[in-house]
Amino acid sequence: MERAFRALKRVTHSYRCWSPGCPRQDSNLRTRLRRAVLYPLSYGGSATRKGYQDGRSGRRAGRYGDGVPERPPRVLVVDDEAVIRQLIVINLELEGFEVHEAVDGLDALEKARTLDPDVVTLDVMMPGLDGITTARRLRADPATSRARIVLISARTRPADLEQGRDAGADEYMIKPFDPDDVVDAVRRLADGIS
Repeated sequence: MERAFRALKRVTHSYRCWSPGCPRQDSNLRTRLRRAVLYPLSYGGSATRKGYQDGRSGRRAGRYGDGVPERPPRVLVVDDEAVIRQLIVINLELEGFEVHEAVDGLDALEKARTLDPDVVTLDVMMPGLDGITTARRLRADPATSRARIVLISARTRPADLEQGRDAGADEYMIKPFDPDDVVDAVRRLADGIS
């Protein structure tokens, strides 16, 4: 794992850019990182797709009014396993998302109230407060109810999927997952909010 982070540091330093958003929004950087560093952690997967920039202008009407630049979508990543959490965080940051981390359900509820995330990715099986209960509480709290929720779990029974839907999840992803699928789900949900 340390070798992967050293390689990440070496690659990101070679792409230093002083304009806002660089190197985060450089899809070419993400492709290079996935091949050299992150692929062993991703359980395999399909070819890398284009980044969050979709050709739209940097200035568009958004939730802050006409002509105000839209901030990047804010994502809260919640997982008790540091390696999985870091895998999701790195891939989302390289796609231009503003990413914050939480280590369990209670930490997620506290951070969600202060950050007002657009999307929350939740691991289902966590110590203390699990992802299903956390999703229910996020939906019940008026301060956090607008956030879209992606549940990530190794549980695949139909009853588990139904339980996630009943808790208010917008997406249910199954481990092992391809990081591109998580990025696509987060992008799809974030675009639905704007």
